[in-house]
Amino acid sequence: MSILTCSGSASLNAEVAAMPKQCDLQIHINEEEIFLLDKKFISKYCGRMKKILNHEKGGCNSKTLSIEINDFPGGPDGFELVSRFCYNHGKILITVSNVLILHCCALYLGMTEEVFSNNLLQQTETFLEGIHYWTWNEILVSLKNCELFYTYADSYGLLEKIIGALIAKMDQNSEVNLFTSSFSSSPSSPECNSAKRFTYSTQLTPKTVKSTLPSKAWWFEDLATLPPKIIEKFLQSIGAYKTDNNNSILTRFLLHYLKVVIPAREVNCKNSVEYAGLAETAVYGVIFVGNKRFSCRGLFWVLRIVSRFGMSRDCRIEIEKLIGGVLEQATLDDLLVSGHHVGLYYDVTFVIRLIKQFVDINSSDGVCVQKLKKVGRLVDMYLIEISPDQNLKVTKFLAVAECLPDCARDCFDGVYIAIDIYLQSHPMLAIEERSRLCRCLNYNKLSFEACKDLAKNPRISPTIAMQALISQQTKIPSSDSAIDESGIMNLSQIILYCDKTDSSLEGKEYKRLNLERMEWRVRELEKLCKEMKVQMSRFH
Repeated sequence: MSILTCSGSASLNAEVAAMPKQCDLQIHINEEEIFLLDKKFISKYCGRMKKILNHEKGGCNSKTLSIEINDFPGGPDGFELVSRFCYNHGKILITVSNVLILHCCALYLGMTEEVFSNNLLQQTETFLEGIHYWTWNEILVSLKNCELFYTYADSYGLLEKIIGALIAKMDQNSEVNLFTSSFSSSPSSPECNSAKRFTYSTQLTPKTVKSTLPSKAWWFEDLATLPPKIIEKFLQSIGAYKTDNNNSILTRFLLHYLKVVIPAREVNCKNSVEYAGLAETAVYGVIFVGNKRFSCRGLFWVLRIVSRFGMSRDCRIEIEKLIGGVLEQATLDDLLVSGHHVGLYYDVTFVIRLIKQFVDINSSDGVCVQKLKKVGRLVDMYLIEISPDQNLKVTKFLAVAECLPDCARDCFDGVYIAIDIYLQSHPMLAIEERSRLCRCLNYNKLSFEACKDLAKNPRISPTIAMQALISQQTKIPSSDSAIDESGIMNLSQIILYCDKTDSSLEGKEYKRLNLERMEWRVRELEKLCKEMKVQMSRFH
């Protein structure tokens, strides 16, 4: 055998002495390597090379002819195998590891029976007839190798053959038949030599799958080692790609695959597109089973995994609808997902979308007050958590606070606490923005202590504080005669008022306690009003 490349590998250098002196052909493969060959050996088996050489024979006076091939299957490694076959008089050891690349090279170079008897194409086809005798590991190895020449393996129908064998193995070794095929599994069947068509058995429902299958099938770990293009082709072959995925087992596998990929492989903006189709397929599988199989926390977990790989807008909307429908089950940790915008620690826009989905879904079904108030408490905790973020704009804060209707909160103390933290964390905020921030408060639903703190808060404008105090005064039972000219309630008048109107109350003790409570609140309001007058005088 005699092949010479410009890189001069160790194995080939050892054989240079055995080469004939005539090397009259240079072949540049994929701009990576140059092969120096004898025309006679190559043209004897390669129909395509024979045509090129015959065409160039009359127009080239140079002793050495140079040919460039920029799209050769498998690159220099593939061409070296072909060269060895040609120099070894049409013989080469064909194995599971090299049969696919040899087959692609044979088709590319036209190494058919018309050119030479028992040529490379015939030998690889004969070897592939025994594909259903291959072991599980051999099938996996061959699929991994396809990544180097995926386009050719796919266009030549090889991927479909190998995936067909893979599915047959999965079907044979699973307790529940996930797939049905239109061909006989017997290796002697004539259909085994052509492309197979597979259809997914859609008779499985989420309920039956849940009761009959483990959460992790035996083949999960093995298939997780395959490249994303192969997994995508596998899903397409069984009719479970993207919106067609209604298979809960495949959905679990895809989530496992994407979870394993994140730490094991370097996924970045450039190659994440390779996984986008798989991520969408997983999401549509989750949407199919919905809340029957996934808790609210489980849905957040799914979203965290798939969002790294990108999703279409429609796909994202659908899974956000699912989460929004059960948002009352969410916790603060669920909402604290990382932001996608540079410098923004929290994804506030995402949370706003979820809250709006929750309101839309529950308003159409008739609002459950308890669910609404539960989400209201959750949103208040979220506001308190995100308020210190220096990148959080007033508009975003208000958008979160105002997503829910007023009835979702019995008390607005949580919103006030969030506003106070925000103002402390953003000391340079303009007075207009501070006043604007307080518009989301319902002063009538502030507790007395919160209102007292607001009135004394130097970061809040006096006008806002006065509005809050006025709302507190209206909570105390009063008549027109119970308020003097200064606008402050007179305690003796209140007592007189209560004596006249409180005759329906039973028990002197109850009346005494009620009057004491009212007396204390009036005194507190008097103090606050005096303090407010002092603050107001500073602005005049």
